[in-house]
Amino acid sequence: MEHTLADITVLAHDEAVQLDADQLGLLYGQLGEDQADTVICRALEELANRLSTIERAYYQDDRPALAKAARGLIGVADQVGMPGLATIASSVGGLAHGQDDPALAAALARLVRLGDRSLAAIWEVQDLGGAI
Repeated sequence: MEHTLADITVLAHDEAVQLDADQLGLLYGQLGEDQADTVICRALEELANRLSTIERAYYQDDRPALAKAARGLIGVADQVGMPGLATIASSVGGLAHGQDDPALAAALARLVRLGDRSLAAIWEVQDLGGAI
């Protein structure tokens, strides 16, 4: 059986970033603009580092390190109002302990995609001076 390009299904990965405006507002309300910006900058750096660690651990097949980095990402994502990212990180962490390699690969790809988008979105919020 011969296949053509018309037989190929392309999946569109267009998941919206979820930013919890209440959490961000709480940060800015409690800390003030300058301190909140500092907290968010540090959180963004930590998110980027943890995403990198998660990918590296996955490709090195280091499941314990993968699970640990995913757990750490959950706390940071929650701190800066990224509940969707925290949920996916939780899934990755759980899958790291199992044997479902295709599910782990899919969840990891989703985490990286949404992580990149989330970092960009929170930078946009910060560029607006915390306006949400």
